[in-house]
Amino acid sequence: MSSLQDSPRTAAKISSLEKGSTPLTRAAPVSKPALAVRVSRILTKIGINAKALTDRVAANSTASLAVRPGTRTPVVGVKKSQAFADHPAYASILKTTAISERFNFSNPFYRRHDKNKGTATWIDGRRFVNFASYDYLGLNGHPAVVAAAKSAIDEYGTSVSASRIVAGEIPLHAELERALADVYGTQSALVFVSGHATNVFTVGTLLDSDDLVIYDELAHNSLIVGARLSGAHSFSFRHNDLAALEQLLERERPRHRNVLIAVEGLYSMDGDTPDLPRLIELKRRFGAWLMVDEAHALGVLGDRGLGSSEHWGIDPLDVDIWMGTLSKTLAGCGGFIAGSAELIEILKYRAAGMVYSVGMSPPLAAAALAALKVMRAEPERVARLRSNAQLFLNEAKSHGLDTLSSQGYAVVPVLVGDIIKAGRVTDLMYQQGINALPIIYPAVPLKAARLRFFITSGHTREELVNAAATTAQQIRAASSM
Repeated sequence: MSSLQDSPRTAAKISSLEKGSTPLTRAAPVSKPALAVRVSRILTKIGINAKALTDRVAANSTASLAVRPGTRTPVVGVKKSQAFADHPAYASILKTTAISERFNFSNPFYRRHDKNKGTATWIDGRRFVNFASYDYLGLNGHPAVVAAAKSAIDEYGTSVSASRIVAGEIPLHAELERALADVYGTQSALVFVSGHATNVFTVGTLLDSDDLVIYDELAHNSLIVGARLSGAHSFSFRHNDLAALEQLLERERPRHRNVLIAVEGLYSMDGDTPDLPRLIELKRRFGAWLMVDEAHALGVLGDRGLGSSEHWGIDPLDVDIWMGTLSKTLAGCGGFIAGSAELIEILKYRAAGMVYSVGMSPPLAAAALAALKVMRAEPERVARLRSNAQLFLNEAKSHGLDTLSSQGYAVVPVLVGDIIKAGRVTDLMYQQGINALPIIYPAVPLKAARLRFFITSGHTREELVNAAATTAQQIRAASSM
């Protein structure tokens, strides 16, 4: 087969292009060297013309997008982002505020707490019995915890002033991580500066578009955000319905590479626990990873407060990823992952929330470590918490209150109904000196608003009995409004 340059017709076209005319007659054969020179000239000319055209188009485009001199108004035709006042999220907030004003109850959110001590809090100079904080073992303000935080400030200052991968690693981080790994019986652990970010960046790092995340419908928002970040396919299953989970696994498992099952050890909305042994059986059968969020389980479940593995009597290594927070039982701030050495190495070097974030501040790391030591040294705090929670649950039920599926482990919801009734009951409780906040849509279904009571080891019998009775009275009062 002859080449393009060997064709007489091609040679004629090139000759005509050079002259700017259309060939009408067959041209005489052109030698190969001469033809090559002509081809080179034509290509050069085409390239120069194309570049000039591109430059003109780019210049025109830039001019059309430019802001006129002396003004901040974009040229007509360019879209403008909406004002924040017109943002749908702001409109939704205004709607909720309007409901409280329309039905004459105060907005319970973002109230300023002037100080707190144990189960008491002060708002606008008035003392309230507090059921809205998850200081489960009463370690926030414990002398040993406070002393540890102050000592860390003296030694390291208030911040590590760098990400841990660069210059923010201090001995306290490793001490805390070893203590957490010991609690969960794992090879290693890693602490993050935010509990929410711990879930987001762990799930977001470990999975991608070839993978699958299946989570309980009451799983924390951070797990759902992490699933979205990862790009993995995701499905929820009905709360604690492991038959539904099994059906999802049978249908979806063959289509994906890695599969993550995500649940909570103690659910913060309904106060119940999943069937962990059954979950372990399912994850083994379907070759999946199992992740258990222990945010509300550490310090609460198990005779010594060691969480779900102690509560269920299972081998902690049967769970692939243990997650927890430092802001509840451990009286600090942040989150952690406990698991295999390889898992922790992946997160240390690949999780954006670790690599690109400042390391945990010294006083927070020291406080959490000290709180963990107190928890392990004083298991009677865990026993007292369990006794208090069971007392409140029983009292609530004796008054006919709907506590949903709560099992009496620190978290006890009381179903109220719609958002208006929930707001009224909260306000009436507030007037009686009890601070218990409502959980409303979208955190829970629209008609499933509830008051959520966090019970601690520090609540007295009188406070618990009175709170249950007052709740029943105020629900009846709100129903008659």
